[in-house]
Amino acid sequence: MRVSGVLRLLALIFALVATWIFIRSYISLTMKTIRLPRWLAGSDSKEIKAVKTKCGLSKPCPDNFFAFKISSGAANVVGPTMCFENFVIMSPVKNNVGRGLNIALVNGTTGTLLTQKCFDMYSGDVKLLVKFLKEIPEDTLVLVASYDDPGTKMNKETRKLLSSLGSSYAEQLGFRDSWVFLGAKNLKDKSPFEQFLKNHPDTNKYEGWPELLELEGCVPRKVF
Repeated sequence: MRVSGVLRLLALIFALVATWIFIRSYISLTMKTIRLPRWLAGSDSKEIKAVKTKCGLSKPCPDNFFAFKISSGAANVVGPTMCFENFVIMSPVKNNVGRGLNIALVNGTTGTLLTQKCFDMYSGDVKLLVKFLKEIPEDTLVLVASYDDPGTKMNKETRKLLSSLGSSYAEQLGFRDSWVFLGAKNLKDKSPFEQFLKNHPDTNKYEGWPELLELEGCVPRKVF
């Protein structure tokens, strides 16, 4: 074989080797370029689980706080609901609510349910309510929700006792008003956990009743 032929052959081999090296480097670089964002995506695309909060609150409560949610009744159709620390205390489903005032007592240190009762303020449970409020133990949280008519026959003594639990609206509570409240026995200041809507034809959402109220929050242990 002539020298020129050998040189051409060597040049061809060199070109093929160089091309092969280039293609291999390019593929390797490309694969690295592709894999990097996939790896990053893999780390970021892990299934993000929704944080479940007690009683379905919009955000979780800090340590040493109790989570609660109270809904008033809707007109005289749907009864109120109370949830405390993810436990439904009262609700239409449990069939333990009634027209008037629905009240639950919870130990303010342990969060244990003490009792729950409903008082028909139209038929005359006022005396029973007064006795109940006077016998509330110390260190007790009091959850209240109205249904239908909470205030028609409420007297001064009842209003005073409810006010002593931290209510700002017990004195105003009247016929078919909507009211939700969380207070405590011998609370020194007014409770920040309260909502109230007056029954008024111009503002009522339902015919003859104001709209349903919903109150949620985080109450510290031993708020008293």
